Amino acid sequence: MDSTVIPFSELLRRRTRRSHGASATSGFMQDLLGGDCDVADYADLLGQYAFVYDALERAAERMADHPVAAPFVTAQLTRMPAIRADLEYLIGPDWSELVCPLPATTAYVRRLNEVAAEWPGGFVAHHYTRYLGDVSGGHVIGQVLAERFGFDTNGVLFYIFDQVADPSDFEHTYRAQLDAAPWTADEQERVIAEVELAYELNRGLLAGLDARRAPFRQEPGSASVPA
Repeated sequence: MDSTVIPFSELLRRRTRRSHGASATSGFMQDLLGGDCDVADYADLLGQYAFVYDALERAAERMADHPVAAPFVTAQLTRMPAIRADLEYLIGPDWSELVCPLPATTAYVRRLNEVAAEWPGGFVAHHYTRYLGDVSGGHVIGQVLAERFGFDTNGVLFYIFDQVADPSDFEHTYRAQLDAAPWTADEQERVIAEVELAYELNRGLLAGLDARRAPFRQEPGSASVPA
């Protein structure tokens, strides 16, 4: 009988692979990366992310001294300054008065506030769901959008992790931290379930964006940048 112990990071990756794939291939993201969204649609996405990352990074401040959560808290990953700068560039200095959360975004933030600021495992679950994907694949998305919309760095700062020298090394270290977390098997199951829920909440956010733009959906390939 094979008695090999699967590292938690690998178990987490395997168990949530389908949910991760469903988020990455959502209709909105496919349209955005395929050229069927305009700049306003992209700004709408970042506007919703502002609520999510604000809640998550406030939770990080509360978890910074917790022995289990602290290894995952690093300024290298902080996204809110970049999101604010991108939205100011895309919408204007009054962006925060113009952007309102979708119902799905409100539900996402509510869950973050319920668990990420109080339960270390819940914080790590949501942290993992957002940031590891941002670091490992965000630069590719940023490059696609920069080319699509004619951006240099303004507008896609969210996808630029200039404090992460080597994304592969960072991901390796992050997964080692997951493996080192002192969680029982039951706690690991709770974390896995929360990661699944985080992906579900993200899919809801993207579906909300898709539904909002549906009446104005462009013909494929017709995306353009306002003059």
